[in-house]
Amino acid sequence: MYKSLIVIGICTTLGACGSWVQVTAAGRQVTVATPSEAAICTRVGSTTANAISEIVFVERGSSKLQTELIDLARNEAADMGGNTIVPETPIAEGRQTFGVYRCGL
Repeated sequence: MYKSLIVIGICTTLGACGSWVQVTAAGRQVTVATPSEAAICTRVGSTTANAISEIVFVERGSSKLQTELIDLARNEAADMGGNTIVPETPIAEGRQTFGVYRCGL
């Protein structure tokens, strides 16, 4: 019983922590857009971001997971030469695909 309480406590603490993903300086320059906003942009490619969706069978909050996936995609888009990302798929098992675009150049 005592061990179960410790595991639950650790999981709760980890789940309450902020994002584990750090946005790079280049990633901070990448914006999130809708498909219609990116329609006039040049598509660079796509990226699939992966994050941990559950910790020891405890589901993580969807807003924290979404934030981490966006941050990961922003970093990758910057590395690809893009400055805009567009979510293309819903989150499934901690994964989401984003279109990477170069806009306004």
